[in-house]
Amino acid sequence: MARETPEVNGGSLADIAFLLLIFFLVTTTMDIDTGITRLLPPEPEDQQEQEVQVNKRNVLVVLLNKSDLLMVGGEVMDRLALKQKTIEFFTNPNESMDLPVMEDTEVQFPPGSSSLLPPDGVWRGKTSRGVISLQNDRSTTYGKYLQVQNELVAAVNELRNDFCNLYFDKDYEELNTNIPVEEEIYEGIRKIYKMNISESDPKNIGGRN
Repeated sequence: MARETPEVNGGSLADIAFLLLIFFLVTTTMDIDTGITRLLPPEPEDQQEQEVQVNKRNVLVVLLNKSDLLMVGGEVMDRLALKQKTIEFFTNPNESMDLPVMEDTEVQFPPGSSSLLPPDGVWRGKTSRGVISLQNDRSTTYGKYLQVQNELVAAVNELRNDFCNLYFDKDYEELNTNIPVEEEIYEGIRKIYKMNISESDPKNIGGRN
């Protein structure tokens, strides 16, 4: 009498396949692109351009062409001069009609946190309506773009730091946001000096060949 061939337990194979799948999902590494973390403005709905009336004096256009040539407000500029230009743009110290409108603003800080503030802790002053539009060519090198971006960010951070030192005798970067009083100071300074830097998708700006 012929011996019967034992059947293979199909249920066990399914369990093994499932375990292998889990193993590969857990152990597989995926490359993550690193780059600029600032969010780009969202595309208009239905891909239609939205017309926005903007006071030209409130916008400073910063361009990097395909040759990495930096142009600020239509003029060629050295990168090292960009930070000071940005500070002047956001503060308009001489109330120039060519620089952004400065509007009256009130910002609440913790009462009693600074001897330079009134007892209620409300700072009253002028803040800028300015926006910097950072644009680049599709052929602009990544390193040069980051250098320009860093100068813009450094300008705003310097303004925040100077304000914090003047009013609270402390560097802005040293504020501990885990402490409620310092978190309120941190957020208040951000309202006075906003990071109003708009970054658009690369375009064919051109430049020298």
